[in-house]
Amino acid sequence: MDFLRPASWGEALAAKAEHPTAVPIAGGTDVMVEINFDHRRPEYLLDLNRIGELSEWEVGVDSVRLGASVPYTRIMENLRGELPGLALASHTVASPQIRNRGGVGGNLGTASPAGDAHPALLAAGAEVEAESVRGSRLIPIDEFYTGVKRNALAPDELIRAVHIKKADGPQQYSKVGTRNAMVIAVCAFGLALHPSSRTVRTGIGSAAPTPVRAEVAEEFLNAALDEGGFWDNGKIITPSVAKQFAELCSAACNPIDDVRGTASYRRHAVGVMARRTLTWTWESYRGTDGRTYQKGGVA
Repeated sequence: MDFLRPASWGEALAAKAEHPTAVPIAGGTDVMVEINFDHRRPEYLLDLNRIGELSEWEVGVDSVRLGASVPYTRIMENLRGELPGLALASHTVASPQIRNRGGVGGNLGTASPAGDAHPALLAAGAEVEAESVRGSRLIPIDEFYTGVKRNALAPDELIRAVHIKKADGPQQYSKVGTRNAMVIAVCAFGLALHPSSRTVRTGIGSAAPTPVRAEVAEEFLNAALDEGGFWDNGKIITPSVAKQFAELCSAACNPIDDVRGTASYRRHAVGVMARRTLTWTWESYRGTDGRTYQKGGVA
């Protein structure tokens, strides 16, 4: 196994172009586990730790440009207001040591359906900034996951950053695991209210071959909120609407039985998390009478 250690982003892109099979490594919290268990033996490792810009972020007027290697700890400490769903997801990642090393770029590169960041990114409507010596492009998060641990990156592309819209409404994240830390998700669920567009987005993890959205559930809830005038009147969402939303979220799953949980349990748990996160986010929205969010602010 050869170790490539570029000193700049340009050198990293050149190395990836010359060695398309090279596996990028920054935090190493996913790659090193696979190597240690001999599940993976790449010909080249591409170390990105000397490239400081990957650990930086920029807060713009409407969105955050998050460097691929920004540690989860930094997201929790510095971006809780702008990216509340991702900050909550970051809290559930492994242990403090791993949160200090791991970043969203690694989650995206690995593309495991159980990656903790994926539901929050789907719910927020993120875009992945990919680059190669040929140029750069933005990949919508809905198009990024192409199969079990597969993504839309070309062989010569690297993830440079993730563009995430700043929260214009409450966001929530929930995860089921066999214990409280150092555990892969049995299933996970992210939910984001977008009052500016009067829509709701979801994200489901570890309950299908790829991270997915519950699009039918979203369409149902969007219609129910609109027809009932809920965005304006701030009324409590009726139990029947919450129940139907939860059932549709469960139906969006395509899980498997494994040592961490059965398929039926995952479907059930996703429904429970969907109902609870909907209740939490809507209560947060109602708590401001919607006024803060409708004006584009964040409570």
